[in-house]
Amino acid sequence: MLTSRQRAVLRAQANNLEVVFQVGKGEIDEALIKSTADCLAARELIKMKVLENSAYTTREAAELLAQVTGSEVVQVIRSRFVLYLQKKKDSRYAPLLTERR
Repeated sequence: MLTSRQRAVLRAQANNLEVVFQVGKGEIDEALIKSTADCLAARELIKMKVLENSAYTTREAAELLAQVTGSEVVQVIRSRFVLYLQKKKDSRYAPLLTERR
């Protein structure tokens, strides 16, 4: 579970990220889930978009994908959301999340 400070750090890091996947009018299927999980394993922090014609709201899509991939929802704004899954080794964001100010 992320603290509010950790979420703030991750939100700042996600500002410059490009959208890697879009949730369209189809269901969130196994292919999207696998692609999302693979991308999270490689990048840790990803930004996704929900299209207007989707059957899901942005919050629903974010929570569903977070649940099935084991990740955490960092942020949901309009049609975009950010997911985070920390790597077991060599995490890029772990040092940022444990720093004290």
